[in-house]
Amino acid sequence: MRPFLLAAVLLIGAQQAPTTLRDPNQHLERTSFQTGGPYDPRVDIRSDVAMVYGITGNFQERMRGWKERGYIIHLMTGVSWGEYQDYFSGRWDGKSHADEAQMDRFGREILHGPTVPYVAPSADFGRYLCEGVKRAMDAGAEAVHLEEPEFWVRAGYSGSFKREWQAYYGEPWIPPHSSPDAQYRASKLKYFLYRRALQQVFDFVQEENRRTGRNVRCYVPTHSMINYAHWRIVSPEQSLVLLNGCDGYIGQVWTGTSRTPNRYRGELRERTFDTAFLEYGVLHNLVRSTGRRMYYLNDPVEDNPDHTWEDYRRNWESTLVASLLWPDVWRFEVTPWPERPFIGKYPQEGSAERVGISPEYATELLTVFNALNHMKQTRIEWSCGTRGVGVLVSDTMMFHRGEPAPGDPHLGSFYGLALPLLKSGAPVQPVQIENLHLPDYLKPYKVLFLTYEGQKPPSPDAHKHLAEWVRKGGSLVLVDDGSDPYNGVREWWNTGARRYAS
Repeated sequence: MRPFLLAAVLLIGAQQAPTTLRDPNQHLERTSFQTGGPYDPRVDIRSDVAMVYGITGNFQERMRGWKERGYIIHLMTGVSWGEYQDYFSGRWDGKSHADEAQMDRFGREILHGPTVPYVAPSADFGRYLCEGVKRAMDAGAEAVHLEEPEFWVRAGYSGSFKREWQAYYGEPWIPPHSSPDAQYRASKLKYFLYRRALQQVFDFVQEENRRTGRNVRCYVPTHSMINYAHWRIVSPEQSLVLLNGCDGYIGQVWTGTSRTPNRYRGELRERTFDTAFLEYGVLHNLVRSTGRRMYYLNDPVEDNPDHTWEDYRRNWESTLVASLLWPDVWRFEVTPWPERPFIGKYPQEGSAERVGISPEYATELLTVFNALNHMKQTRIEWSCGTRGVGVLVSDTMMFHRGEPAPGDPHLGSFYGLALPLLKSGAPVQPVQIENLHLPDYLKPYKVLFLTYEGQKPPSPDAHKHLAEWVRKGGSLVLVDDGSDPYNGVREWWNTGARRYAS
């Protein structure tokens, strides 16, 4: 056999042979990536977990291919969007679900792609997801990730949402844009519907585990609450701690979220590191409140394919460093789609030509991916400005983002408090109001900043815990002028004898 033919045969054999030598700590599932493709040696980056995407098509075959190469296999699929046309069309159960697409006030479907609508989830949709998840469990998935529970603020006009409104509030639907009160109530319902959908699937997984003796785990990959509020999306966020059978989360912070411009000292521009630090910080509350597992996401090449390699690299490094400044989290999704950096072609600065990844960037990525397997550190030292400073935040921030009172498009009510502190060197932490009841939750803090412009206290108990913390020596700085139009909505502070609209 000629030498070059022998070399080709050996190369093909090496690519197809199952890998048997793996890290003895792989069972800790320290690093992961998600992929929608079959096994490909060009993206075999040797993480512990391969999350195979989707519950349609040949996903079982894709799972098998990655498992044969030594990966622990998880399933990931969208909970608010996906290739679910068989559900909407009625092929799944014989009845149309077309009116479960999220719809804006002008009757337009809100799409994630040309033919992929966002879902206004019903109980039927939950059952549809359960069937897909069961197929993945039967194919050997060791965990299920239902990603991105997202209900757009501008949605709330579909037939299914109107029915859910009647069932939830016991009164006819009101157009969300008709008043701040209607918008707030619409957002509360959206928040509830996706928590219900997640719980429906997680309950099913737990029942299957009991029936079969398996131990399939459940996770929710989600953007940060800060990003969702900024992008005008409602998601159940901190209420994910209430989910039974939830084993953890993926904190989806990456260049695409963190480069969203914000304003500091009058200048509106991208501040990727600063924004990422605060985004990871608010997601850190899910760990503090539950002790559940958290993965932090980094993305070497973001969703937008038209930036340059230099831009991708600079911003990936910014989010990476920001994620490492929250050392309680030591698991990582090292890249959502390895095909993008290692196979994709993108422009270089000063040139329109699209080229593949440079050896330098590829080496940096693979070196970091390996190092992220070893981030469970017991000795942490800080060199920074004053610690123990926080900005209080609530998921109700997402309820203040729609017409007729959409608020500051650049989320100044939050960034106006947080960025000056961070820029001065203080590692300021977003502090979740929903968690104030937890024992010792406020113990790390000396000073807290609070505004109810752009957010509201979800219950009166929050103030009891803040008052107790102040009596013990904490300093609370309130920044507000009482003019927020959402102050007058039908909530606990305007119920019964309470009248605190201003």
